Amino acid sequence: MSEQTQNPEQEVELNEEISKMQADVEAAVEAADQHAEQEQSPEAEIAMLYAELEAAKQTIADQKDGVVRAAADVDNIRRRAAQDVEKAHKFALEKFANELLPVIDNLERAIEFSDKENETLKPLLEGIDMTVKSFNDAVSKFGVEIVNPQGEQFNPDFHQAMSIQPSNDVTPNTVLAVMQKGYTLNGRLLRPAMVMVSKAADA
Repeated sequence: MSEQTQNPEQEVELNEEISKMQADVEAAVEAADQHAEQEQSPEAEIAMLYAELEAAKQTIADQKDGVVRAAADVDNIRRRAAQDVEKAHKFALEKFANELLPVIDNLERAIEFSDKENETLKPLLEGIDMTVKSFNDAVSKFGVEIVNPQGEQFNPDFHQAMSIQPSNDVTPNTVLAVMQKGYTLNGRLLRPAMVMVSKAADA
């Protein structure tokens, strides 16, 4: 039996057909691979969704913490501003009050060293005394208080010891005399009282 020979045209067509089939197979394999990559098992999809949910929860928690911190910062700023305003109101008169103290001192000295037996001076001294009381009443309305510790225990926070005197009549560190009154403004010292303080007498 003799072998059938193929003419060149049939051979070319056959090769083209084989090449086309190979290309179709390769395309099908590639499409199958891509489909396999895109397809995920239900467990994998659930795991991915759970991870996305956790990430969203973390983002919300971070944003919430940021809001809480911002609110706390605003509250602290508001509180500090209120304290600053309160202090400004409380001690706005400090400089003015310090300027008034020497005036009150001089009026009190005028009364202290005047001749109280002189009938001619009595109306004048009464007027000065009323002026001093008016001054003290006026400044006390704004928180200025007198520090006059005669007979009290020495307090270095409000008193300045100008001299120390031995004494058996009082306990040590007692204020024997007030040389100059002190003043406070809303509890804060404006000027210490200048005092003489006792100490134990030598045996």
